[in-house]
Amino acid sequence: MRQLSKSKIISFRQCPKRLWLEIHRPELKDDSGSEAVFAVGNQVGEIARSIYDPTGTGLLIDTESMGWDGAYERTAAWIASAEAPLFEGALRIPGALALADVMLPEGSGSSLRWRMIEVKSTTKVKDYQRDDIAIQAYVAEQAGVPLSSTCVAHIDNEFVYAGDGNYQGLLREVDLTEEAVSRKDEVAEWLAGAQLVAAMENEPEIAPGPQCNDPFECGFCAYCHRDLPVAEYPLTSLYRLNADKRQALEAEGYLDLREVPDERLSDVNAWIKEQTIKGETYFDAEGAAADLAKYPGVPRFLDFETIGFAVPAWADTRPYQQLPFQYSLHLREEDGTVHHDEFLDLSGADPREALADSLIRHCGSEGPIFAYNASFEKRVISQLAADVPARAEALDAIHKRIADLLPIARSRFYAPSQHGSWSIKAVLPAICPGLDYGQLEGVQNGDDAQQAYLEAIHPDTTPERREEIRRQLLDYCELDTLALVRMWEVFGGRSAPVA
Repeated sequence: MRQLSKSKIISFRQCPKRLWLEIHRPELKDDSGSEAVFAVGNQVGEIARSIYDPTGTGLLIDTESMGWDGAYERTAAWIASAEAPLFEGALRIPGALALADVMLPEGSGSSLRWRMIEVKSTTKVKDYQRDDIAIQAYVAEQAGVPLSSTCVAHIDNEFVYAGDGNYQGLLREVDLTEEAVSRKDEVAEWLAGAQLVAAMENEPEIAPGPQCNDPFECGFCAYCHRDLPVAEYPLTSLYRLNADKRQALEAEGYLDLREVPDERLSDVNAWIKEQTIKGETYFDAEGAAADLAKYPGVPRFLDFETIGFAVPAWADTRPYQQLPFQYSLHLREEDGTVHHDEFLDLSGADPREALADSLIRHCGSEGPIFAYNASFEKRVISQLAADVPARAEALDAIHKRIADLLPIARSRFYAPSQHGSWSIKAVLPAICPGLDYGQLEGVQNGDDAQQAYLEAIHPDTTPERREEIRRQLLDYCELDTLALVRMWEVFGGRSAPVA
């Protein structure tokens, strides 16, 4: 019998094949993105220890230094008699093990009980976390731990950090004791089922399906999908087709959007199908030019990069609040001359006031400022005005000048290569294939930019690496707004899209 960790049991819950592959073929797993998730979880875990053990009297179980057997023994001894918090307590029963994020003592002596708390970096309790806590409570009780209650502590996104190092109030607890107790038999069945799968000689024959991305994107998707037919225009190339409808169509044998009967599609998707079958780019040049004529003056083009800390780093900010640390701004003169301004702060200090001053200076006082899906830029500017009240009037004036290129693109332009998406990264290659995000080094999308920023401000990052990240971030953000310039030129009839 294998000792299955809680995460392995959760994998079984998602898909038995995933569990089998994690045990027997782990080399097939794509772990890209996992490091960032673990980093956030570790940071929240560290803060949780300061919240639940402000005097530092508790014990952190370190399996690396103690070894697993030592960790189990130290945990059991602490639970038996200690009256101080325990973190990452190692618990085991035949066939399963778990690490408890936080265990707080209640009572003393023979009446000593423990309050078990699982700490999550989400802003609410999710369904899979209910499974998680049910497993945790089951393992603890079967291991003989006297529990008084079981709960999840998640991020409270209404918490405002004062900037003084005090994070009391960051976590909000949800008691799940009754639910966890009621699911004991259910958990026992999961453990038995997981053990049967783990012992199988060959991988289970389970076809790809909704479980591949629910509740997590599975790292074995590429392996499990390797022999499936790949449509040139899969149903994922339909605009905003919900997963349930897509899966129903696929179950009926429709794999390529060109095969789906028109009556099964929305008007916009029937139109996408028509354009795809034609293999032609649709461009209403006259309509696009008329749309842009509503915005006279010398145009500017703006894009922000933002970061949302799970644990707020700067005073007067909330968890996951989108805080700007960079922008790119292009200006296009009537004669076609293009100027570029930018801002980037990698010091790790709060950049909002300096960014606001720079933005006000570079935006001038007249002319439209184009963005793509401009609701984002508007939200950033509105929040910036609230955060830097001394600059609110000037920022509000910039806000009023923001114009959006996305509605024009959506109603006036479509190429089959967009695959149902009007994101700038889908539209740009069709309009101007010479501008390619894939040629950028290091940072090629917004998620990359956030991770690069976090690495840059980390105290262990070398000056050389920080400078490398600086260049990558600047190149990426500059391309975002240069793309807007080229799109504006095409839509305004100042240049033609590539056929």
